[in-house]
Amino acid sequence: MKTARSSSHSDAGAAAVEFALVLPVLLMIVFAITSFGIVFNNYIQLSNGVRAVARVFAAGRGSTTPVTSATAAFSSSAPSIPGTTTFTFKVNGTTCATDNACVALLTSSSVGQPASVTASNNSCNLTVMGVNYAPNCTLSFTTAEIVE
Repeated sequence: MKTARSSSHSDAGAAAVEFALVLPVLLMIVFAITSFGIVFNNYIQLSNGVRAVARVFAAGRGSTTPVTSATAAFSSSAPSIPGTTTFTFKVNGTTCATDNACVALLTSSSVGQPASVTASNNSCNLTVMGVNYAPNCTLSFTTAEIVE
């Protein structure tokens, strides 16, 4: 005949042990979601900033400083994006890196042609609990506007 368990034996410690085993996994999931959310927010800021840069660059045909004006538009459109952002400017497929080179390409003959801007940013950090899951991650976005 079996006897009932005495009240001196309790299962209260089992819950604490189960919680201690599950807690690291739960924390890793929460930190991973948070890290991914931060990187995704940085990508959204980068894309919005690059669109603003492309609009200013495509409309800068009469300007003597189209690259400087366009990059200034990025700092006002994406003020809180961390890291370093580098830009590549193209007019009708031809790359220009300076104001003078882009002024030479942004002429009346370039009206209606595409002006594209590519930006790369090094703010991609997917480190969760000391492990970097994307060590060579770089955020990049390209957009084009028509030269006005």
